[in-house]
Amino acid sequence: MTKPASPLWRLGTATTALATAFAVVACGSNAGNGAVPPPAGSHNAHAAQPSSAPQPLRAGERFLDLKMAEAYTPAPPEGGGTDEYRCQVIDPGLTKAAFLTGTQVTPENVAIAHHAIVYAVPPGGAAAVREQDAKTPGLGWQCFGGTGVAGAEVEEGEAAWVDTWAPGATETLFTEDVGFKLEPGSLIVLQMHYNLLATDGKPAGSDRSAVRLRLTDGTPQTRELDTLPLDAPTDLPCAADESGPLCDRAASIADVTKRFGAEVGATADEQLEECGQSAPKPGDTQTCDHEVSEPVTLFAGFGHMHLLGRAIKVELNPGRPNAEVVLDVPQFDFDNQRLVKLPSPVEVGPGDTLRVTCTHDAGLRKQLPQLSKLPPRYVVWGDGTSDEMCTGIMTVSPRKS
Repeated sequence: MTKPASPLWRLGTATTALATAFAVVACGSNAGNGAVPPPAGSHNAHAAQPSSAPQPLRAGERFLDLKMAEAYTPAPPEGGGTDEYRCQVIDPGLTKAAFLTGTQVTPENVAIAHHAIVYAVPPGGAAAVREQDAKTPGLGWQCFGGTGVAGAEVEEGEAAWVDTWAPGATETLFTEDVGFKLEPGSLIVLQMHYNLLATDGKPAGSDRSAVRLRLTDGTPQTRELDTLPLDAPTDLPCAADESGPLCDRAASIADVTKRFGAEVGATADEQLEECGQSAPKPGDTQTCDHEVSEPVTLFAGFGHMHLLGRAIKVELNPGRPNAEVVLDVPQFDFDNQRLVKLPSPVEVGPGDTLRVTCTHDAGLRKQLPQLSKLPPRYVVWGDGTSDEMCTGIMTVSPRKS
């Protein structure tokens, strides 16, 4: 069967062609899936470290240095907290198509810049991004879990999650023969996570971060990269010592719908249907198998969850003689979600299966400053800090059969 349109557009989904290259064949939950990883970090500020210098340009490449339009002074969101997620739109001003073969974020204020995500928005989604920017007071707009731009989900308008940055990260660099294709009219959205914990949630100066793109014109043989999300449901019940109205799954979904709208609210049940699961299976570990129907090459990947995430893994053909783990994050750190290049490209095609497995921990709710004062809840898919996600986002390129 063909997988329905993914709800992961907020993260930067694959193009329609790649989304239909996979079908979901099985999904499940296991509340006792072996040992739980050691306690996660407190999601506090990283030690301030400047980004390292990029590697030298290769034949045919050029750097394009972009910067936020103006300095921005982060502030805690309404209701308190010490974290702000701010999306900024940056126009690279391309007049001809180019391939993005490397990316590096350089924050101006490393004391508050916690991590960053770089999205490439094709021309078909540019209008929705500009509309979001225009209707939001100030520079950019608040966002969490993705760009937060609904119009970017339209066909040929989907954002691609092309890079992540955390203090100490080096330039993300692909080989010269692959890259994300940027057409004229494409935009860059830079999501900055600012952490104000060191200043007790008070403003701590401004930031005008920059991003350097490594571009090449490419050749007829250059392979185009895209991002492919492999998601699984999240059905994390309240801990044994917790209780409250939102510990009911239906009540929690109603709350997500109220906060983010009907489309996001419907995602939890839609994922069950896509995974062939007739009813939710509450537990701390969720899995989903995605059957490959068209040939693609895997080049890199990273796991995305929220603050209750413990571990995430993507496996190729689990249980078969040719089984292989293509992405393994045994101690997930929300504050350090990095793109991991595979040791060598992995070819997959019809008959192969990619399984994503996520483990969450409701017990972290009492340990994390961002969550400790919130009421307990049965956690399902949602954009907020109290909600969760489970997706292995793979950097892939289609290939001929």
